[in-house]
Parts: sequence; C-alpha cells; structure tokens
Amino acid sequence: MKPAHSLARLNGRILNAYSRRTAAALRAALPLRLALPHLEPVLALNVDKEVQKDRLVILRARELMQAGPLAWSEILPQLLPATKEIDRAFLSRVGGFPVDIVIRYEEIAPIRALRLKLLYDAALKILSARDRDLRLRGAMQASFSRDELGQLLGQLFRLYAEEVRSLSRSVRLPALLVPLRELIAQELLDVMLRVARPLALEIAATVFHKAAGGPPPAPLRNPEGSAD
Repeated sequence: MKPAHSLARLNGRILNAYSRRTAAALRAALPLRLALPHLEPVLALNVDKEVQKDRLVILRARELMQAGPLAWSEILPQLLPATKEIDRAFLSRVGGFPVDIVIRYEEIAPIRALRLKLLYDAALKILSARDRDLRLRGAMQASFSRDELGQLLGQLFRLYAEEVRSLSRSVRLPALLVPLRELIAQELLDVMLRVARPLALEIAATVFHKAAGGPPPAPLRNPEGSAD
C-alpha cells in the first residue's frame, strides 16, 4: 500500500495548496472580507475533511487493484457512506465554532459522486504505472500528458469548489449579512474558480519539470524539496 499512501500524501499537499491560495484571494474580495471571519474556520476544517475523503478513495483504488476489479456502480455505494462518516466528524468539530451547518446532500451528492469517480480513475492509472517500478512523478507522467493533468486537476478543483459553495450557504452569518448569503456563496465559488486554473497548470508544470528541464514550481515541494 506504500504507493497509495504516497499518492494520498501528494493529493493532500495539492488540496492544502488550493486552500491556501483560496484563503489569500478571499481576503481581497468584497463582500467576502465581511463574511470571512465566519467562513474561514469552516473552510480550514473542510480541507482536512476532503483530504480524508480523497485518501479513502485512493486507498480503495489500490485495494481493488489487488483484489480484483469492480464496476463503479458497485464501488460508489461503498464509498458514499464512508464519506458521510467523515462529514459527521467534521460537523462535530465545527460544533465548537459559533456556526450552524447543514450538509445539503440532495445538492452535494451528484457533485461528490463525480469528483470521487474522477479521482478514483486517476488513482487507478497512476498506481498501475507505479507497479511498473516508476516513482510517483514518473507514474504521473506516464499516465497523463501535462495538458491532461492540468485539465484533470482543474476539474477536481471545480467540483471541490462547487461543494464548498453548497457548504457556505449553510454557515450562520450575522443578521446584516444574511440577505447577502447567496451573493457571498457565488462570490466564494467565483474566487475559487479563479484560483483553480492557474494552480492546476502550475502543479502540472511541477510534475513535468524534470522532463522539461528547469527549476520546479513550489506548490508540491515537501520539506525535502521533492514532489515524490
């Protein structure tokens, strides 16, 4: 399972990079600056929640590679209840903040299912390539072109942002901001989408920098200075 754990750690770095970029962009956006004290603690905990879900998907992909294939229609019903358990743990942690959150599953379920499928399929490709004794970066290069990887990350970020928008619509706000709830949720989505594309392209460049030559961009570098 070591290759799967390595991929899950890399995915966690990607999501945390997206979260940091989003937080920086939100601080410059109105009306979000007014709502940010109420949104930011929730967004910080939310990224941990999504890292856990993605790890679950990646490890499940590895397990099924070893045990034998299943159709996605059989895999998704196994994953969704586990993601709801992670949601419940998230809600219990958020309970320590002065916010009320309801997770709108009727809104989120199709978004989440698509994001899980994209991540699962990508994990299968990368982990299969790693079985050919490739390191993680080499496995990603063997599985996708630079443009394909940038497009995949952009799609994953977009779906993440849409789920965050739904979550933000349930955050309790001061009375003065309540009439702006939908505007705030839409602005949050717009900011996250503006951040998503350049970050996706930057990460793809990081993955392929050894093949192209030149110094690597920063988002994926771990403390040892490597993305692998």
